[in-house]
Amino acid sequence: MKPIFLVDASVYIFRYYFALPPNWESRSGYSTEAVYGFTNFLLDLLARRPGGIACAFDESLGSCFRNDIYPDYKCSRVLPDEALAFQLAACREMAEALGIASFASERFEADDILATLTRICAEQGTAPVIVTRDKDLGQLLDRGAASLWDVAADHFIGQQEIRDKFGVRPSQIADYLALVGDTIDDIPGVPGIGAKTAATLLGAFDSVADMLANPEKIVTLKLRGASRVAEKIQAYREQITTSLALAQLAYDVPLKITASELTGGQVAPDLAVALAEEFGIAGLTNKITRTLLPECTVNGAAAIDNHHQ
Repeated sequence: MKPIFLVDASVYIFRYYFALPPNWESRSGYSTEAVYGFTNFLLDLLARRPGGIACAFDESLGSCFRNDIYPDYKCSRVLPDEALAFQLAACREMAEALGIASFASERFEADDILATLTRICAEQGTAPVIVTRDKDLGQLLDRGAASLWDVAADHFIGQQEIRDKFGVRPSQIADYLALVGDTIDDIPGVPGIGAKTAATLLGAFDSVADMLANPEKIVTLKLRGASRVAEKIQAYREQITTSLALAQLAYDVPLKITASELTGGQVAPDLAVALAEEFGIAGLTNKITRTLLPECTVNGAAAIDNHHQ
C-alpha cells in the first residue's frame, strides 16, 4: 500500500524562507524564495506517487483556542509581515493547484490538523507518514502514524527514536512538555524541572494526571532531591495542568474529509503553471508538467514503499 503523506507545511515554508536567497520575485514585486522552495519540495513528494497527500498550514497565531487557556501562549512569536504573509498565501495556492488537499484554521494549529487527519486515517485502517522536522509530533506515533519523516535528512523517526530523544513514550510527550515547558511556544512548565527529572517522573507515572493524583509517591523515587521535586510539583499543580492543556493536540478539528479523499483536490496543471509564472518561479514549469500529467511516469516511490512494508 502506498503511504499517505501528511505535511507540516509551515516548517518547510519557513525553512526555505530563511535558507534560500531572494532570487525569485512575483509580478507584484514580492520576493518568492519560499514559494520556489516549497513548490519544488511538494513536487518531489508528488513524484513519489503517494497514496494520498495533505498539507496543514498555520493561520492561528494569536487566535488559537490555546490563547483562551493561556494568553501568553506563543507571545514571543512575531506576526508575519506583509512580504512573508504573501509567500505563505502563495504557498497554499500552489499546493492546491498541485491537487494537494490543504487545511488551515484560525482556531486550531497545523499540529491539531495533522492530529485530526492522523485520527481519520487510523480509523480507516491507514497509517500515515507525518512529513515534519518537529519531533514534538512524535505523540502521533501512538495515535496511528507510521513514522515521522524529516525529508531534508531523509530520516524516519519511529517510537524508539522518540524514546531515545525524550526518554519517554510517544504518548507521554505532552506530559513531558507540561513539566519541562517549551520556550519556543511559551509553555511555562515547572521551574527547575529539566529533561532528566521529567523523564524519571514519567518513567514512574503513566501520565502527569497520574502523578498529580499520587504526589506522595514522588518522594519514594530514586531521584536526586526527590522531596524538593515533590514540593515543586505540588506548588505548580495548576501551572502543570495549564501547560498540559497547551501541549496536548486536538484530534477533533472539524475537517470534512475521509482518508480516501486525501488523494487531493482537482489537479490543475494549467493553473499551477500560470501561478508559477505569476510568482516568478517559471523555472519549475517543466517539472510541474512532468509531475502532474498522468502520462508521465516518475520513479522514486519504491524506497519509501519498501520502508513501510
